[in-house]
Amino acid sequence: MTENFDEMLFSGKIYNPENPALLKEQGEAARLMYEYNATRADQGEQRAALLPKLLAECGESCYIEAPFYANWGGHHVHFGDHVYANFHLTLVDDGEIFVGSHTMFGPNVTLVTAAHPVLPELREKGYQYNLPVHIGQNCWFGANVTVLPGVTIGDNSVIGAGSVVTKDIPANVVAVDTPCRVMREIGERDRQYYRGMQIDPALLKKVEKE
Repeated sequence: MTENFDEMLFSGKIYNPENPALLKEQGEAARLMYEYNATRADQGEQRAALLPKLLAECGESCYIEAPFYANWGGHHVHFGDHVYANFHLTLVDDGEIFVGSHTMFGPNVTLVTAAHPVLPELREKGYQYNLPVHIGQNCWFGANVTVLPGVTIGDNSVIGAGSVVTKDIPANVVAVDTPCRVMREIGERDRQYYRGMQIDPALLKKVEKE
């Protein structure tokens, strides 16, 4: 990508995305996404070979269920290791998206980097701006979560299903609602119970040894 396009996409400044050269590059970047989405569930090896070509960075053992959708085909998306996404992950990756290792996405999660100015005169002409999304390690996103431009989510945090995340969320918390807010910290009780049911102590010992 040219330095000029980097300035347009990653600076946070307002720009017009209807640049013919930019649109051509975007179309080429998205081409492999359609190839990925045409694969079947039993074609795991083919998906594993395509995913690193789609993403800006792809760690070990990452997997996205098909279909998924991305404005730039994942071209501006950075995955750590062991990232998993369920069906219909949508990445508005005009700007950059960073996802830490061991993070999981439920179905229909949307991560958005692009936005449009509120001023009607600018929106009428199609102007937009992009702000990066940063997601920490070992996070879990429930179904139908939406993360808006410029948001950072800390390590280990859980975002409840249906939440719309408009502001930063710290590490080690459970956050829910629209707009998303911190409900509580992840604590010692979470080592003993899940949904009111007890975690087998033997399982915890096994996990700690791994």
